[in-house]
Amino acid sequence: MTLAEKIFNCFKDNESFSLKEAYEQNADKPKETVRARIYEKIGIRFERISKGVYCTIDNKDEQCILIEGDGRDLSMLGDNSIDCILTDHPWLDKKSNKGGTRAFAEYDCFRYTLDDFKEKARVLKAGCFLVEVLPAENENNYEYLYQIKQYAKEAGFVYYSKVSWKKGTFVSNTGRKAKNTQDIMIFSKGKARNMRYDKKKSDLTGKKCYMSGCNGMLPAMFDVQPVARKNKIHQSELPVQLCEEILEYVTYEGEIILDSFAGSGAVGVAALNKKRSCILIEILKENIEKIRTRFNSVLYQTVLE
Repeated sequence: MTLAEKIFNCFKDNESFSLKEAYEQNADKPKETVRARIYEKIGIRFERISKGVYCTIDNKDEQCILIEGDGRDLSMLGDNSIDCILTDHPWLDKKSNKGGTRAFAEYDCFRYTLDDFKEKARVLKAGCFLVEVLPAENENNYEYLYQIKQYAKEAGFVYYSKVSWKKGTFVSNTGRKAKNTQDIMIFSKGKARNMRYDKKKSDLTGKKCYMSGCNGMLPAMFDVQPVARKNKIHQSELPVQLCEEILEYVTYEGEIILDSFAGSGAVGVAALNKKRSCILIEILKENIEKIRTRFNSVLYQTVLE
């Protein structure tokens, strides 16, 4: 249970509660930490009544917001407003994305810059995770993949882990073995938050204790079948199951997920399935319409000119 959930459960039957009462109920935590957890969940779990006085709100309805715009521009999002970023950017690899005269990527691609990671760091909460779905390393992209790690480091991220996504029984018709896998690269903003259950310390103290890291030991690989070609609404669509499995490791229920290159909207579907809210950003109008159709009435759309 997170500290915010503990505070919520403690005061959910009260008409209101003060910061002083919250401090007293969580005397083992620094006052700044208790206050920060309440502030983070304003509008989600808590509502401010007056100075230093709050009430709980039982707002468990998850929402998905779709923004039509450039996913590299996060200026509409507040500082420290996002609990996790999970995205698969349209990475530029001129050699790998072509076979003879055929282009495998039928959409505009680009390469990240340092500014992209600075913006990710600005909107992500401290200790939370940035998850980038990237191509498996090959002779064409290894320098770019190294550059991504350097940009992330300069922006304040800590390299946490890399887990391969094995695409089930899929075999690429391009003859490239690397196409059968992709990499899930995970960073934390500063030191990773305490999500990992510490059994040894918990047994010793008799209380549930957690240590730095994601929620559980990451698997050696994610073995998930890709979306069948006939069912795809986007060329590089991620399977919902893969997104769900990732979110279980790096987020809690009720948190806010950002996918700044939404494509098919799969991350949004996974977030709602796992009782998380999400913000999707997509630049192409045709993809916007496909995502709206996929979500039907559960999607709230914001269009940016």
